[in-house]
Amino acid sequence: MSSAAEAPGPARVEVLAVVGVGLIGGSFAAALRAAGKVGRVLGVGRHAHTLRQARRLGLIDEAVDLRQAAASADLIMLATPVGAMGRILSELKPHLRAETLLTDVGSTKADVARTACAVLGEGAAQFVPGHPIAGAERTGPEAADAALYRGRNVVLTPLAENSLDARLRLTGLWESCGARVLTMEPEAHDVVLASVSHVPHFLASVYMEQVAAARDSDVRMSLAGTGFRDFTRIAAGSAEMWRDIFLANRSAVLSELAEIRQALAQAEQALEREDGQSLYDWLERAALARRLWGSRSGLS
Repeated sequence: MSSAAEAPGPARVEVLAVVGVGLIGGSFAAALRAAGKVGRVLGVGRHAHTLRQARRLGLIDEAVDLRQAAASADLIMLATPVGAMGRILSELKPHLRAETLLTDVGSTKADVARTACAVLGEGAAQFVPGHPIAGAERTGPEAADAALYRGRNVVLTPLAENSLDARLRLTGLWESCGARVLTMEPEAHDVVLASVSHVPHFLASVYMEQVAAARDSDVRMSLAGTGFRDFTRIAAGSAEMWRDIFLANRSAVLSELAEIRQALAQAEQALEREDGQSLYDWLERAALARRLWGSRSGLS
């Protein structure tokens, strides 16, 4: 993993098309607009009311379809569930201009890279996969925030076919949003993100479902406090998006779950044995690791 070493070129896009104007795509458009780095913004989406809302909020200037976006945009951002990537790229391909740059914000990258190469063929040189490590449980245009990417990491996983200019253009735009841009191999990205993003969401959702399905769930939730709130917050995210992420990164998620199951078994055994020292030791190690991460990341 490395930072972009070269100085990026002019970080401005005259016509941006965002496919999926919600939290991530809408925040990208808002951040570029706030930085004065975008001219016109086109919005593409499945629901007319969502696009109307995005226009009312000033996130986009016009709602268009995929064909119009391909024919007009200098940069197209795909802020959609990763499961929809193949269909969208197939619809864009016949109408893409050679100079149009494409990128995505999907939480998995190996599958996106394979899909882009399979669908676009030689045109894959125009597609630079990316993943901003930022988000919230909120969805839709109203969740968009021009400050969302300030100080946050954005991972690019360039394809071998991508030109240096394409990488630098996209790097410059993300940096205009206030982000730190890193590069990784797609497979390495997916393994790391399975651990620190995908599995936490999986566990939070499983736990939330277990509590909600309990016969006395009303009582449990009426007594739940900040610990419950913090642990389950991410379970409120988009079911469609996370279903696609889990399926796309299935192997890495299953591998991580196996390791967690082993660690959980060891902790359970200590509790069954009433082994207070072992319980204290792993609780202390976990607490110290969490505090260290909080102090380093600034996200505590």
